[in-house]
Amino acid sequence: MKYKVIIFVIVTIGALFSTNHIKAQNKDAPQSIDSLRIPNNEKLAIIWTSGDRDVALKMVFMYAYNARRYKWWDDITLIVWGPSAKLLSEDKELQDYMDKIIDSGIVVKACKGCTDQYGVSEKLEEIGIIVKYIGKELTDHIKEGRKILTF
Repeated sequence: MKYKVIIFVIVTIGALFSTNHIKAQNKDAPQSIDSLRIPNNEKLAIIWTSGDRDVALKMVFMYAYNARRYKWWDDITLIVWGPSAKLLSEDKELQDYMDKIIDSGIVVKACKGCTDQYGVSEKLEEIGIIVKYIGKELTDHIKEGRKILTF
């Protein structure tokens, strides 16, 4: 009996620590408890719509990555919407940078309506981006008082 309790405690502690290191994003996962504890004024949603490569590299990606790296925000979501989805699907350098952004802990989502229109939904999912209909979620972000930055 004593060994069963010890094994249970070890497994439980291991499970708690391992959940903090999961890289894959899950489009069906509910908002995490940690995210719910973060004040809305510490949450940022970056809406990237521009099909301009320089905007992606010199503004969107640079700001998003550094905001996470230097902890300017506690919770960052990057939303790929419109022409940016097509650009990202075609540009290997942007895809590599996106891997770095996702690895940093930024949640990256793309509007399924847009990605379907461009025919790039599967490509963006392969990169590790959550592809889903995003209009309602963006509306919720705005209503809850999350900070919104658009490019």
